[in-house]
Amino acid sequence: MKTSVFAAALLVCVAFAGSSFASNKCNVPEDEWQLEETLQEELEANGWKIESIKVADGCYEVKATDEEGNRVEAYFDPKTFDTVEIKNED
Repeated sequence: MKTSVFAAALLVCVAFAGSSFASNKCNVPEDEWQLEETLQEELEANGWKIESIKVADGCYEVKATDEEGNRVEAYFDPKTFDTVEIKNED
């Protein structure tokens, strides 16, 4: 009896743990996203040179050279274009 209760509890823990590992940096419904092209235009207007834009972790991931000449990997909220994270690639 104790074994089956333990197994059931373990199964519940594993089921809920999976959802916590799948979290995204950005949680915006896709119908509220702005276009990638709009983000690219805004960044280029600020002096960025874009290498690529793709969707990662629910955000727009941009690999680029910023206005100061630094190679960066940046994550932007797809609805507001707010910066979520910037990693220096140099």
